[in-house]
Amino acid sequence: MSRFNACKGKTACRDDGECCITCDRSFAEIEQTRALIDGLADFAMTQGYANVEEFVAYVADKVMKKVQHRRTSA
Repeated sequence: MSRFNACKGKTACRDDGECCITCDRSFAEIEQTRALIDGLADFAMTQGYANVEEFVAYVADKVMKKVQHRRTSA
């Protein structure tokens, strides 16, 4: 099982052609993560949530529970 390393920001990104050597994630993984975040941000904006913090906390909690459930069910 691999470990997630958070991005240090675009200015810290160092390219070896396949992955960022700062966070050690592949460019495909980085792109997919950005697309998911963009989709959630677009959804929150479309819904006009005044309490975005609660939406984000809800999503984070649900993702954690879903991953834990899938790990124990596999």
